[in-house]
Amino acid sequence: MLSPVSRRQWLRRSGAGFGAVGLLSALDAGGVLSAASAESSAGEGLHHRPRAKRVIFLFMNGAPSHVDTFDPKPMLAKHAGETPTGDEIAKKNRASGYMPSPFKFRAHGESGVVMSELFPQLAAHADDLCVVRSMHTDVPNHEPGLLLMQSGHQQPTRPCMGSWLSYGLGSENANLPSFIALSPGLPVVGPQLWSNAFLPGQHQGVEIDTNQTQVDKLIRNVRNPNLGPAEQRRQLDLLQSINDIHRRARPGEAALETHIRAMELAFEMQREASEAFDLERETLATREAYGDSEFGRSCLLGRRLLERGVRVVQVFYVKKNSKQPWDTHTKNNAGHEKLCADADRVTAALLADLKSRGMLEDTLVIWGGEFGRTPYAQVDKDKDPKNAGRDHHHTGFSMWLAGGGVRGGQMHGATDDFGMHAIENRVHVHDLHATVLHLMGIDHTRLTYRYSGRDFRLTDVHGRVVDDWFA
Repeated sequence: MLSPVSRRQWLRRSGAGFGAVGLLSALDAGGVLSAASAESSAGEGLHHRPRAKRVIFLFMNGAPSHVDTFDPKPMLAKHAGETPTGDEIAKKNRASGYMPSPFKFRAHGESGVVMSELFPQLAAHADDLCVVRSMHTDVPNHEPGLLLMQSGHQQPTRPCMGSWLSYGLGSENANLPSFIALSPGLPVVGPQLWSNAFLPGQHQGVEIDTNQTQVDKLIRNVRNPNLGPAEQRRQLDLLQSINDIHRRARPGEAALETHIRAMELAFEMQREASEAFDLERETLATREAYGDSEFGRSCLLGRRLLERGVRVVQVFYVKKNSKQPWDTHTKNNAGHEKLCADADRVTAALLADLKSRGMLEDTLVIWGGEFGRTPYAQVDKDKDPKNAGRDHHHTGFSMWLAGGGVRGGQMHGATDDFGMHAIENRVHVHDLHATVLHLMGIDHTRLTYRYSGRDFRLTDVHGRVVDDWFA
């Protein structure tokens, strides 16, 4: 009977290349190796039966306007131009009058989910969507809002949700990271949005710049340009021997173990990445369905990664020259027409693609930004209504979820008649996080990590599971 061979032993004995060891430098630069901490552990494992196996979060950087997308407010037209003088937030933001949406809304699907005319293709998936109209968060500023939505905390000191899921559930594959962030450019705040913080280093999100389309440019140093497999094997054997000696002299040193894990992952990615990141392997029809925008390429790549066992994919809607394209302080209407046209096509293609592959039922799709936008106008010094925008708004906004155990065809909660405040079945960001963890089989109150003398968790001391969303 053959004795079991550990993964590390197998790596030492195998003859594959090691060109992707350059990934180690990228991981180190991103802070992956900086957290000296214990082995990944899910504690007691799954706390209950999961409804979802994987998550893809489509993040609209800059914050879409809820009153132009998923939350129609006819009262805005009736009171157009009137200043909401009784509202302290409006006073602070120098509101220039209620601004009705120029876009028409109507119900779609058998369920009657309502959305604006900006989403004609997504409307075909209305019966798959759970539209949450009662989201609210703590601050109307981008940096703390982004951090709160990603990590449950306004300061860049906590692990993000993807890292918590990776820590709690582990990886479903040995060849790719469990958590990947796709972004064509660096969003506001940057790497903290996929940071592992004090969690073990292997749970850091690996960032991929999707401005690139060629595999060799998407992942730098994925192949060794100078050494063949035999030479790489000798280097790997030598490196492993040195690591063994070093590790024996330093038992239980987490930073060293994380370093070795990163190198092993780089080794595996050399073979896997060439296939996983190559969008040309998709059919022409599939590529055309997603389109050739940055967001389209990111979502298609995200689906390929989910299909290959990546646990969490974060897709940031960022453009090369715009870190927060949805931040429509001016020309809100024209901006949303353009942005929604792209988002509509791509998200509809993603949902259809996941459904055709039998993946939607256990893949949780989340769509939204860090907050919403004001129901009243923000005008420039010339007060030209054609240039009117909407300011940041955090007391009521919309997001949607689909798949992954979520009951589609529903509209959860409500804002007031003007879209100012969430008033019915309110959902805080902490509640969203608690519910996502629950769908993945985790009790948010029990997924903790002890650091600096106390137990931390994604939802801190907050959060409730919104079980009304469940199928």
